[in-house]
Amino acid sequence: MTGKQSRIDEVYERSARMAESVFRDLKDGDLPQTIRKDLRETWDFYLDEEERKRLAAMGPLQRWFTSSWLLVKSLFLKLTPVRRMILGFGAFLALDGAGFFNDASTGNLLLGFFLSLFVLGLELKDKLLAHDELAAGRAVQIALMPQKSPSFEGWDLWLHTEPANDVGGDLVDFQDLDARRFSVALGDVAGKGLPAALFMARLQATVRAIAPSCRSLAEVGARVNEIFHRDGLPGKFASLVLMETERNAAIVRVMNAGHLPPWVIRADGPSPLSKGSPAIGLSASARFSETELALEPGDAVVVVSDGVTEARDEEGRFFGDDRVRLALAGAHGRSSRDVGVRILAAVADFVGDAPASDDLSIVVLRRAPAPLLPA
Repeated sequence: MTGKQSRIDEVYERSARMAESVFRDLKDGDLPQTIRKDLRETWDFYLDEEERKRLAAMGPLQRWFTSSWLLVKSLFLKLTPVRRMILGFGAFLALDGAGFFNDASTGNLLLGFFLSLFVLGLELKDKLLAHDELAAGRAVQIALMPQKSPSFEGWDLWLHTEPANDVGGDLVDFQDLDARRFSVALGDVAGKGLPAALFMARLQATVRAIAPSCRSLAEVGARVNEIFHRDGLPGKFASLVLMETERNAAIVRVMNAGHLPPWVIRADGPSPLSKGSPAIGLSASARFSETELALEPGDAVVVVSDGVTEARDEEGRFFGDDRVRLALAGAHGRSSRDVGVRILAAVADFVGDAPASDDLSIVVLRRAPAPLLPA
């Protein structure tokens, strides 16, 4: 068999597999569901909230014509000026070739089609380049994160983060401070996407550089805040929860800078800690404090990002704190991974097919039971 024939057969087999997958999805109902999801995301991207509210008040026929016009206009305005000119000229030639202005002309119709295809190709090229860059950024971000479940004597730790886009703005980190101490961090940078990811990487590097030499978590917060308020961008800030403890210890120190209150799981059920200090980077005069928690074996501290509490279902309702409490009820004594998975499962069941609205991160730090002594 020649090399050319081999490549033809390979392409044929790949096409057959793709066709089989499409028909399977059609049979299972997944493909229409995917199309509906794509249409909903397109609707949300090209139409702002005010336009969507205005369309919701219209009748079906008026809504269809108006939304079609708004989508086409928004798509056209997102092009560069040169591409708008090319696309406009292509549309004119296509209409002229179809006989709208003069006698039908196959040449003009084809030229208009190929000009429109040229603009589409340019937009696709930009998208692929951006996707490759984001994929490279995602690989770097993953490399900067710790392993999912670091091991530390006397403690059971589970870390999890899911970006809403290709790259995320949540910080989930673990750091050995010295031979006895370690710290865990969960931060949430204002915004999403690449700008938030870059800000997050800087926050991670700053905390890692400062934390080992500080005498308290309050000092870590003050020094990080000073740097970010001095050198940060206007309107950019981050919430941050830092936890620190020692090997085989019972005390956990917690500093909360503008984040959602962590949850403490004890034998009598879950309860949130009080609100903490201001977020990082908001004010040069911000003061930070820390809380000491004494944990019994099986007790745990759970920190979630607002990607959990603000996860939305298809009707736009929020997951909220009450559902977090329900997910944590009865979680005492379970492994840190089991506790985290319970939250993820509750969020997934609630959200359904709705797209992710924010980065979702969870940290579970559980005091491990003492090992049994040999008989």
